[in-house]
Amino acid sequence: MSRIFVLGFFSPGASSKRYVGIWHNDVSERRVVWVANRNDPLQDTSGILKFDNSSNLIVLDGRGNSFTVAYGRGVQDVEAAMLDNGNFILRSITNQAKIIWQSFDSPTDTWFPGINITLGAKLLTSWKSYDDPAVGDYSFGPGITNASQLIIWWKGIQFWTSLRWNGDTNSLIPELTSLGIIPVLFQCDNLTCTYTANPRDTMTKIVLDPNGSLNIAQFSPVTESWTLLWRQPPSCEVSNICGVFGICNNNMSPICHCPLGFEQQAGDTRKGCTRQIQLQCNGDRFVNMSNMRFPDSRVKLSVMGDGKCQLECMKNCSCTAYTYSVLDGCSLWYGNLTNMQDGYKSGAGTLYLRVANSSGHKLLWIAGVLPSIGFLIFCLILFIWISRSKNKGKGKQDGHHSIMTSDAIKLWEGEKTSTYFAVFSFSQIRNGTDKFSTENMLGEGGFGPVYKGHLPDGQEIAVKRLAANSGQGLTEFKNEVLLIAKLQHSNLVRLLGCCIEEEEMLLVYEYMPNKSLDFFLFEKSRRALLDWEMRMNIIEGVAQGLIYLHKHSRLRVIHRDLKASNILLDTDMNPKISDFGMARIFDPKGTQANTKRVVGTYGYMAPEYAMAGNFSTKSDVFSYGVLLLEIISGMRNAGPRRHGNSVSLLGYAWELWNEGRCHELIDKPLRGRCPENVALRCIHVSLLCVQEQAADRPSMTEVISMITNGSATLPDPKQPGFLSMLVPNETDVAEETCSLNGLSVTILDGR
Repeated sequence: MSRIFVLGFFSPGASSKRYVGIWHNDVSERRVVWVANRNDPLQDTSGILKFDNSSNLIVLDGRGNSFTVAYGRGVQDVEAAMLDNGNFILRSITNQAKIIWQSFDSPTDTWFPGINITLGAKLLTSWKSYDDPAVGDYSFGPGITNASQLIIWWKGIQFWTSLRWNGDTNSLIPELTSLGIIPVLFQCDNLTCTYTANPRDTMTKIVLDPNGSLNIAQFSPVTESWTLLWRQPPSCEVSNICGVFGICNNNMSPICHCPLGFEQQAGDTRKGCTRQIQLQCNGDRFVNMSNMRFPDSRVKLSVMGDGKCQLECMKNCSCTAYTYSVLDGCSLWYGNLTNMQDGYKSGAGTLYLRVANSSGHKLLWIAGVLPSIGFLIFCLILFIWISRSKNKGKGKQDGHHSIMTSDAIKLWEGEKTSTYFAVFSFSQIRNGTDKFSTENMLGEGGFGPVYKGHLPDGQEIAVKRLAANSGQGLTEFKNEVLLIAKLQHSNLVRLLGCCIEEEEMLLVYEYMPNKSLDFFLFEKSRRALLDWEMRMNIIEGVAQGLIYLHKHSRLRVIHRDLKASNILLDTDMNPKISDFGMARIFDPKGTQANTKRVVGTYGYMAPEYAMAGNFSTKSDVFSYGVLLLEIISGMRNAGPRRHGNSVSLLGYAWELWNEGRCHELIDKPLRGRCPENVALRCIHVSLLCVQEQAADRPSMTEVISMITNGSATLPDPKQPGFLSMLVPNETDVAEETCSLNGLSVTILDGR
């Protein structure tokens, strides 16, 4: 045995309950692939695994309670074995070919090569959550009458099916052919379906996650991590998947969110949304929700005109929404709304949703601002203490808190905030990173080194540690703590907390297992893994994150350092904007601000900002345009390489645009495997984003509309900025004017 797999006890995520499971050996990212007692956890750590008198393998806890893991069927000479293919078996000692029981007959959420799907049996069932391996809402298996088709169910409702097997190893999921190397080769007949890994000796798995996504991943010995190769996300086509008043969007992760004035019910994003303030009947108002698929059960009226339609809804206290169009007339909805979907492309319209009156919204504003005031006070105390601490030298021991730090922590803990921001002790972080060992070091940027670690509850984290000689630090540290802890969006990296003790300043983030976009985008072999669907998901996800920062977040933020290395990728390759050390809050009524301290990365910086210090939301639009062009082409804008007759990718794109040859910009792995008209549209939009004059650039809301609405007519772009200037490689730019303090940092050769 080569001990590829391990059987043992574990506690998932933040749970304290104990389970018996299987995971890969010698893999730092422990991902449990099979659970024996998923619905019967042990409540303490006293469990033991043993055979009973009937040759059954059981788990016995400290209270004498038992759970049967595997049935020995009365065979007396039985032994348990963990095979190299991930199959845990009971077999006869004298005749080892005689398998009495095997885990492959009852998989949980993971499908391995060698496991056969059999007609009439569900194959996989998802975990209830990432902290709870109990049977969840999703299941995956063969068709009802023919095993040569794969299906995902949600609570028994079918919402995704593969194509049918036709004898071709790629016929079930033809999208896999767009990858550089097809990772799995299926083999099916009318009764069974299985697959082999490609290459055969590569650790490969297909997992049904708690959100209903089917994921194909392979382990990379180079990065020592699992790389997601393909993902089939949950679909908004599932009836009422987001519950009452929930809005579904296939392009977001999670796919369910709530409208303005609503909040999600606790525990599950798909339980629906509840009003933060109940309707008052008299004086309520309507919010405009565009590009919506309308809810179920509308009532049509014959009244004409938008104003009259709104009036009809307002007359009835149980009317919760209306819509009006010249072609379709007036429609009203009553009571709870279900099956709403935004970002809808076919048959979309504008829904007017009834929300509480203005006085209610003032209460909402007060409820939101009071915690923010406390948080600002907290940050101010931290800032004062850090400033004083810097002037006192390094003569104090680690772990010692000053009175001011203790007061700051007490102040934070006393505030009733809606965020999950926490203050960690230095010893917690030091222990969680194995004393900041080089083995846990992910890389290093201008801020300082970044380490992988874990919290006491097992949650994986990434830790940015301020370097003593960093040209950045105090301002960026305070800025990031102030900003990102209050920003909540699925496309922004989550700051879990910070640590300030003596000379130590650390930021603690959620860990992103797939590193950063530049890790994949600018390396030939890895770039092939970014298929068209993944790239579009990243393009739209980053755009949604910027729309939130510019328009929908309470603070209204300009990022000022958007680039490929600051786009982190989670387990499902969803993009998360990171590094808010350079970000600035702006007045939404103003159009532009000015700074004497120009920060950012050449090649991504807008010309009015780089040359005169003027910045606005259009500065981020310029950076996004560069990033969009890099994603479609797979080439860096900033670098020593010439592109055609130009020194930058922007100049090359402009050159090809004028010559009608923009199709040459499409990355070679995508050619013939993506809709060329959509790729050319993205290039067109990118050129609109990087126009020299800020006023000519679209807003991010307009950008996402241009990308997703294929029928919209786009204006011709004007000349991009910086065409006549040499764009240096970002590593050649002085630290004072270039941000390198991202979480996504240079990967060390040793890893």
